[in-house]
Amino acid sequence: MDVLVVGAGVVGLAIGRALALRGHAVIVAEAEAGIGMGVSSRNSEVIHAGMYYPAGSLRARHCVAGSALLYAFCERHGVPHRACGKLIVATSPAEVATIEAIHARGVTNGVPGLALLDAAEARRLETHLACVAALHSPRTGIVDSHALMLALQGAIEDSGGVLALRTPIEGLERRGAAWHARFGGAESGELVCDAVVVAAGLSSPSLIGAIEDYPRERVPRLVLAKGSYFACTARPAFERLIYPAPVEGGLGIHLTLDLAGRMRFGPDVEWVDRLDYAVDPGRGAAFYAAIRRYWPGLPDGSLTPDYAGIRPKVTGPGEPAADFGIDDGREHGLAGLVALSGIEGPGLTASLSLAEDIAERLEA
Repeated sequence: MDVLVVGAGVVGLAIGRALALRGHAVIVAEAEAGIGMGVSSRNSEVIHAGMYYPAGSLRARHCVAGSALLYAFCERHGVPHRACGKLIVATSPAEVATIEAIHARGVTNGVPGLALLDAAEARRLETHLACVAALHSPRTGIVDSHALMLALQGAIEDSGGVLALRTPIEGLERRGAAWHARFGGAESGELVCDAVVVAAGLSSPSLIGAIEDYPRERVPRLVLAKGSYFACTARPAFERLIYPAPVEGGLGIHLTLDLAGRMRFGPDVEWVDRLDYAVDPGRGAAFYAAIRRYWPGLPDGSLTPDYAGIRPKVTGPGEPAADFGIDDGREHGLAGLVALSGIEGPGLTASLSLAEDIAERLEA
């Protein structure tokens, strides 16, 4: 098939690679001047293990499978990464049941190595930690997301695929047995192909909604949940990622590490109505309070605004978190189209498994 993949974030690149490896002619179109400049450039760079997501969900299935695929890919292609492990902590007796439920869900999902720890056991792993109990996930890790995307791009091009930057897809139309994609940019025009995958992150709902014959009731919402991060200038005090019990809309203000061991904290959850990536220094007070629940020794003045991301959610505040949205011809009735929506966390971890799923759907 001649396949157009819309979006060169980590998921779009993974899909392009999977299709190119199967012998299809692939073009990955990206509106920006480089790969991974949207959602994929503004996340925690965490390789998740898969214990948070409901059993049987796409998020659970693709996170667990994707984690194994991602570690193997990174090893094979020399992508910097580290399985540093993670502790999900209960800082009050009321939160113990929450982490016990996460443990049970993880076991059901097939997450390897999970272990519930009491406070003393957790402190033996991380001496600066304050908690009453913790869940240890040894297979959680971190990855250089840009190096990962460069490796995926290389795999696409090595297999004959093409990356088209500065090529915004402005409309999609099914005519007979083919898809016609209208694109803008310096040299606008039209591309004819057999199949299309929409993996455009924050732009997916508007592009899907512009397809004339797409069922209106299936057009996804776009709900913007901003997450800010603060860097920490203090000397690194932890070897593992530290996560609090989850909160509505996210996993709580957690401690993440980069591959050099530097600490940063975030993301929080701020429901917004427009794209705005500025980090408000005033949010720092809430960060200090949240972090000191599990790290009382956080020094005053050690947090500085870093960066922010926008989660492409399809559900809003007070609503249950949605599963990944993968709409193919069986749902919307349009042959040769797979439309993705709501691919937020653990999208990076799940990317290689999602890619295999989508390639199989197109070939069915």
